[in-house]
Amino acid sequence: MNIIYINHYAGSEEHGMEFRPYYMAKRWVKKGSNVTIVASSYSHLRTKNPSLGEAKFREQMIDGIRYFWIAGNEYHGNNKGRIKNMLSFLRGLYLYRAQIVKQGRPDAVIASSTYPLDIYPARHMAKKYGAMLIYEVHDLWPLSPIELGGMDPHHPYIRVMQAAENYCYRYSDYVVSLLPNAQGHMVEHGMKPEKFIYIPNGIERSAWEQPFHYPMVYREKLKKYSDDGYFLVGYAGAHGVANALDSYVEAGKWLAGKKIKLISVGPGPERERLIAKAHDLGLDGTVEFLPPVPRDRIPELLDQFDALYIGLQRQPLFRFGVSPNKLMDYMMAAKPVIFAIDAPNDMVAEAKCGISILPEDSKAIADAVLKLASMPAQDLKRMGDHGRLYILSHNEYDVLAEKFLKVFSLPKSSS
Repeated sequence: MNIIYINHYAGSEEHGMEFRPYYMAKRWVKKGSNVTIVASSYSHLRTKNPSLGEAKFREQMIDGIRYFWIAGNEYHGNNKGRIKNMLSFLRGLYLYRAQIVKQGRPDAVIASSTYPLDIYPARHMAKKYGAMLIYEVHDLWPLSPIELGGMDPHHPYIRVMQAAENYCYRYSDYVVSLLPNAQGHMVEHGMKPEKFIYIPNGIERSAWEQPFHYPMVYREKLKKYSDDGYFLVGYAGAHGVANALDSYVEAGKWLAGKKIKLISVGPGPERERLIAKAHDLGLDGTVEFLPPVPRDRIPELLDQFDALYIGLQRQPLFRFGVSPNKLMDYMMAAKPVIFAIDAPNDMVAEAKCGISILPEDSKAIADAVLKLASMPAQDLKRMGDHGRLYILSHNEYDVLAEKFLKVFSLPKSSS
């Protein structure tokens, strides 16, 4: 089977985020398929972007996957440079179609960029070769920039995106969604209900089976706290507005003077402000911030905490569900999780691996921490084990890739 997987921001273990296309494709290749991932040569998400020099495109083989890089300009932030980068990618999908399909007539074409505009060249390619067309939804665009970014629904940019989203739902054979509760929204915008298939984000098991580095990251500091009897709660990830870390810091007011540490590890635009806030509240002994660690050190970092925290702002957009990679990391670490997200899907409650609370409630966070800190060690371990087993059963990429493969064998839609 020949599969074309179009994802503007796709990465690999060599390049960094985003990983989903790479993990899926690696497994499809092992099953005997030929997979070409088509991506832009520049993405703000990657830690390393491929070098094309003066070339307009470049092919690269990574773990049996054929990458087709389309030259794209560097950009910073959401500005004209990013729009130019999008347009160069879309143009390249048309211009280099013959080179993209060089491995053979495609059986399936997946349009998977965050924004929906790649549906047009993807459908053009699928029609020409009689391939199945699949639209993969990471975030709902243009609803995300409207509800999270405050953009005017009548802005020309939003109108263009809305037309593309509607086109996706109408003309795709199937819609693979990372959001479990998005079907209603998609039907409202022209999708037939039977096209909807939920395949969430996943976890790469092998990343959690590597031996820890020695010395372990922050080992001396965290071990000393543990030896001194502190219950360690960790947050690992971006420090942005959406992560609602003010309430996490403010929870320290109810925990000050107790043998509890709230430790936050990661980068982000809100980090310095949150550090200053903790200091101004007199919480330096309770709330602590540590610099970010490389992605491959996350398992050993999380292993050293007693419990882990994840939260998001209360946002109407989350009514369609959430699929945060951070939560899956936490559950794979086999630690109890404090889940402070208002969404219809709650894996922590389903897996019985922690405590679920409403978002942006510092007292509720503190109460959850105190409850976990008072529990026997064997009960905490049981919670953590529940989370890890749940992820391995439902969200490991072996499971997800197999589920996606079954989509390719379904009958094509009549639309």
